[in-house]
Amino acid sequence: MSNVDSKVILSVKDLNVRYGNIHAVQGLDLKVNDGELVCLIGANGAGKSSTLNALAGLVPSTGSVIYHGNEIVKLASHQRVAQGLALVPEGRGVFPKMTVLENLQMGAYLHGWQQSELDNVFGRFPRLAERRDQLAGTLSGGEQQMLAIGRALLSRPKLLLLDEPSMGLAPLMIELIFNTLAELKKSGLSILLVEQNARGALQLADRAYVLEHGEMTLSGTGQELLVDPRVQAAYLGAGIEV
Repeated sequence: MSNVDSKVILSVKDLNVRYGNIHAVQGLDLKVNDGELVCLIGANGAGKSSTLNALAGLVPSTGSVIYHGNEIVKLASHQRVAQGLALVPEGRGVFPKMTVLENLQMGAYLHGWQQSELDNVFGRFPRLAERRDQLAGTLSGGEQQMLAIGRALLSRPKLLLLDEPSMGLAPLMIELIFNTLAELKKSGLSILLVEQNARGALQLADRAYVLEHGEMTLSGTGQELLVDPRVQAAYLGAGIEV
């Protein structure tokens, strides 16, 4: 059930992102309530990653982005991180020539870190603890994804943006990542998830939006979109039981 009565922590109105003549995100409206997991689904090129990058301040955008009651659309990316908005980018973006521990410490560069926070990440991802002194570039794709999530958690996020966390991973690792997201949601962390694994994302989401060619075409609860014939035909396979 969506937390419809919860405080809105992110309210996006008329978000637009352009790359030269390409209008990648066109007048997008969305919101995330406190403690919700909201997902964006859509085909490649639909504008999902551009949306997250705009919210994180990595690409220029126009429109309104109200985060915890404040307009942040003109803030630099590091200022958004300082306010508790963290991005786990597509492709993980770890620092390959730094150790696992050094990568995690980079997540806390704005405020420093406490041992208890590091222990919490290692408790969530024991494999990272085993490889704390190993160079990040030598980790498997799944281990790098754990590291990217752990690094973001050390920034003390209030809203976590995740871009395609299951991309390119083996099935067992995908299951681990989705279980981690479920645990983070249960802990009360607000999450905005971009994910091509539409079925897994919708099963986890309180609410969801469908993007096509930079525009929002459908929205509803995760369960509503799981059984929507249009979503089934486009992203789940028509007629598949859900």
